[in-house]
Amino acid sequence: MQAWQVHQTGEPAEAMRLQEVDRPTPGAGQVLLKVRAANINFPDALMCRGQYQVRPPLPFTPGVEICGETEDGRRVIANPALPHGGFAEYAIADAAALLPAPDALGDAEAAALHIGYQTGWFGLHRRARLEAGETLLVHAAAGGVGSAAVQLGKAAGATVIGVVGGADKAAVARELGCDVVIDRRAEDVIGAVKEATGGRGADVIYDPVGGEAYTQSTKVVAFEGRIVVVGFASGSIPSPALNHALVKNYAILGLHWGLYNTKNPKLVLHCHERLTELAAQGAIKPLVSERVPLSGAAAAVQRVADGVTTGRIAVVPALQNGAAA
Repeated sequence: MQAWQVHQTGEPAEAMRLQEVDRPTPGAGQVLLKVRAANINFPDALMCRGQYQVRPPLPFTPGVEICGETEDGRRVIANPALPHGGFAEYAIADAAALLPAPDALGDAEAAALHIGYQTGWFGLHRRARLEAGETLLVHAAAGGVGSAAVQLGKAAGATVIGVVGGADKAAVARELGCDVVIDRRAEDVIGAVKEATGGRGADVIYDPVGGEAYTQSTKVVAFEGRIVVVGFASGSIPSPALNHALVKNYAILGLHWGLYNTKNPKLVLHCHERLTELAAQGAIKPLVSERVPLSGAAAAVQRVADGVTTGRIAVVPALQNGAAA
């Protein structure tokens, strides 16, 4: 079978090589899955660079989120068991962690439903306790993680402010349903948020960016607001001033979604059931901006690493043969 492998860490476009390899052999409690679509996540780029907290042994195949098909024909969502990731024709995954792919979503959308939407649901509902009528601010609102939070915020009845970088991404954020869109390249984010909220600020701030975005968040968070720290796509990890959190009376909430898989896996299943319901209602649908064949995976991962994409890019092996997902 064909699979992308990383033999030496570096930039994805250079580190990833498409090779002919043997199909992976499932271990105890694992299943072999035919990859129908694999979603590209920022952690895939970080793993190629050797900068992610999970460092699979070399050589490894990136791809942490797929829609796959079991040997008995079931369509499922899975996180492949590294080092046998999803940028391949076949992957392996833990049988106990498989989730049914929603009937309302195609393969590419189903592949993109898992990590980003689970992270959004846990961040907004489990950690921040977002309520209808509150104001939610989402940084990088046109990206894969941000677009999921926008849709989930709207589904929860929140007013959503999306912060993006560039006019093209602003257009995407509007299409996603953001009530207010702020282009950080053309506008003063702090002033624009205060104007949009009448000076009150945002009740919940969803931050997968870190760096300057986090600093802006501390200046526009409302009284009793909650800042959800999801990641550091900017590459800069901020050092919060806890005295500022004290005097402004806001909460800083960390979210590591992967911990729920080991600490409370029943919540992961409950979340998936809720996401499936929302997808069936049409309230959420992953924004898949591009579908690429397996041969285009490395270039696509590099574009995600460079921060020039919107929504999600799905790697679809069947596109090699002219089929679509």
